[in-house]
Amino acid sequence: MTIEDVGPHPQAFDLESETRANRSYRTVAWSGRYLQVTLMSIPVGGDIGLEAHPETDQFIRLDGGRGRVQMGPAEDELTFDREVTDGWCVVVPAGSWHNITNVGDEPLQVYTVYAPQHHKPGKVQETKAMADDDTDDEPASWSVQPQPVADRHA
Repeated sequence: MTIEDVGPHPQAFDLESETRANRSYRTVAWSGRYLQVTLMSIPVGGDIGLEAHPETDQFIRLDGGRGRVQMGPAEDELTFDREVTDGWCVVVPAGSWHNITNVGDEPLQVYTVYAPQHHKPGKVQETKAMADDDTDDEPASWSVQPQPVADRHA
């Protein structure tokens, strides 16, 4: 890979080529004050993992492979269920529970745009297990983060 996260400085690179060449579970490609670009490679049968980002909108584009997207208002209420493939995008509203599972026979190559920044600039996590265990993966102090929103209960 030839991309290097240069922080909130101008950058240009061949996003499709870099996404297809990435073999790490997650590689942070560019980190700005307000958004971030990451590349992901999900192995056959693997998934991103069911999650929700209360204050982060997310755009995901597939540049290789075939996946199943599930989304919904609660982790046990995934009302959106679609199969997606190369060229498709997935738009995840802040607070939505979501997961993408690789249902194809090759790695699922995606890039993700987070707004605001979600990961440590330049972070590379070779596997999902390494990402799950990573305790040093916070957004940069110079990124603009929203004020935390308290949970609402009925």
